[in-house]
Amino acid sequence: MDSSSSVLRELRERVTAAHNERRTLRLRGSGTKDFYGEAIEGELLDLRPYRGIVDYEPSELVITARCGTPLSEIEAALKHRGQFLAFEPPAFKGDPTIGGVIAAGLSGPRRMYAGAARDFVLGVTLLDARAEILRFGGQVMKNVAGFDVSRLLCGSLGILGVITEVSLKVLPQPRAEQTLRFEMSAQQALEAFNRWSGQPLPLSGAAWCNGLAWVRLSGAASAVRAAHERLGGERIDATPATHWWNALRHHTHPIFANNTVWRLSVPDTTPPMDLPGHPLIDWGGALRWYAYGGTADALIARDEVGYSSGGETYHELEGVRARELATAAGGTALCWHGRALETGRFHPLQPGVTALHRRLKQHFDPHGIFNPGRMIPGL
Repeated sequence: MDSSSSVLRELRERVTAAHNERRTLRLRGSGTKDFYGEAIEGELLDLRPYRGIVDYEPSELVITARCGTPLSEIEAALKHRGQFLAFEPPAFKGDPTIGGVIAAGLSGPRRMYAGAARDFVLGVTLLDARAEILRFGGQVMKNVAGFDVSRLLCGSLGILGVITEVSLKVLPQPRAEQTLRFEMSAQQALEAFNRWSGQPLPLSGAAWCNGLAWVRLSGAASAVRAAHERLGGERIDATPATHWWNALRHHTHPIFANNTVWRLSVPDTTPPMDLPGHPLIDWGGALRWYAYGGTADALIARDEVGYSSGGETYHELEGVRARELATAAGGTALCWHGRALETGRFHPLQPGVTALHRRLKQHFDPHGIFNPGRMIPGL
């Protein structure tokens, strides 16, 4: 028996014991996303030992790896063959496991143009609460008939079971890449992003912060060159451009160092939102970040609208407003960092959606042993 089989057997034994004894388990890889989600409870189940690339066929654009495999190991193997994970999973100054990447389902700046993490999941192997090994999907795009559980598990934060193995679609690295920068207001940037998104341009990133819009072009050299001539803008050298996009992807941009950060997912046509703080727009307008410092800087002085001068009360009121504005725009608002509202860190779900989550949880994890309350309080 090889080491991976031994590790999997130990995982199954731990899950079986927890299920029989009704003990909760906290699923964890490298812990880079411990801040993400609601409660973190239960006995630690470290998934890092179950690691390794199981299969990688560059010609088929598919890689399969065990859950504990570090993201850096996967990206190094892909880079060697001129390929990459196009959804640009964030690392958050660490080295997440691929199981954690898929369980969180987070994507980077390329998401609006290449697709979200779930769009690249071809197949998943799940260890459920009864310690049974369940396989969903496969290693080819056509293998998605019926209810697509593989993509359902992407972003489930481990509440349905242990993602022990995952198969992902990969893409060739762009032959050419160029970043352009424009001085413009948030409103001008949103109008430009939406206008350019409707044109045959090789866009792979569009963000705005502090009066500057950043646009990334990726593809054939001729297409990138033609797009640059069409759009104009200041051409940014490769090193500072890479630093900028990596700062957005891995959340090392200064805006994420603030004590309170709200993440709003809204239609990309939504106008600039009437929220104070330090705004950052990504995904061509579909992702809005609003950050506040430890004392909210000078922004606390908005007593004319009835805000308290106390930091906690101020941030809570701004959180409520963020939720209201996101809902009105047809989107959601998540408290990324800082004190969450009474309704929770995630945007409240509609009753019907919550009921569906509960039915899924009951089916895969009837005794609620996996990551209790991590996504939805009480679930």
